[in-house]
This record gives sequence, C-alpha cells and structure tokens, in this order.
Amino acid sequence: MNKAFTKEEDGGGPQRLPDLPISPHPNHVTPRGLAQLEARKADLEAQILRLRGHGDSMADSYPLAVAERDLRYVEARLASAILVAPPDDPPGHVGFGATVTVADEDGAEARYTIVGEDEADPASGLISAHSPLARALLEARIGDVVDWPKPAGLVTLEVLDIAYPG
Repeated sequence: MNKAFTKEEDGGGPQRLPDLPISPHPNHVTPRGLAQLEARKADLEAQILRLRGHGDSMADSYPLAVAERDLRYVEARLASAILVAPPDDPPGHVGFGATVTVADEDGAEARYTIVGEDEADPASGLISAHSPLARALLEARIGDVVDWPKPAGLVTLEVLDIAYPG
C-alpha cells in the first residue's frame, strides 16, 4: 500500500503535521495582538503538557499533533513580530492601529480597527492591514473619500473619524 495512505510515520514516533503557512507580509502587531499571541502560546504549551501526560497512547494522538503544529506557528509569529505601539502624538491620517469611523454612500456608519493578521477578526471590525479595506483607508484623513474594492464592485467610504488607542 502507498505510504501516503497509512497513518504510520517512519520510526513509529508521534505524527508531525505539516506547518501552517506563514504570511509573506511583515508581521506588524499591536500591543493587544502581541499579548494575544503570547497568551495563545501559553495555552498551547499547557495543552501539550496535558496531552503528553495521558501516557504513551496519547503521544501519537492527532490532538497532540495539532497543538504542536499550532505552537510552531505561534512561536514563528512571535519571533517575527514587529510591535507597533500607538503614537504619542497621533497623526492626522489613518495608520496601523487606528480605529476609523466611515460612512458609505447610504450614510451607514461602520468602525474598523487596522491590526495585524493574527489579530484580525472582520466580524468584530478588526481588519488586517493587508486587506483591501485597510489598504484603501491607510493614509486617509478625516473628510477624505476612498474607494474600497469589493468583488461586487467599488464601495465609496467617507472617513468621519480617526482614533488611536491611549
């Protein structure tokens, strides 16, 4: 039988899942994003210790392999993290870490905070600095109108407010 169709690894040791892909973009993080990565690392380390504590039968388990793979990813992200602290004197334009209030063509308002990739949660208004929306907003000033390219077409947004934490 082809080795690709078996669960056994050479040497009979624990399975090792392939690493998760790492973004080619610079890993800018907010202080909150860095704290989240550090907390995720601690959680994964505790999970791995707990899983290894179940004896040899658990050493080959899929949950352990997933936790170890995820820990490798988080450690790589922490090693490449570039902390971007909020500016002491906020600029008058949108930058990394800014919370931006915008209005669309119909006057509907929304708030977005530009964060690092690992902190992004679009449903919560946290958008990656590399997303099309963030790229449209970066460097904009209050009163500027920007075009946000979406698959359904361009959405015009007016920048109403720019705030930085602190």
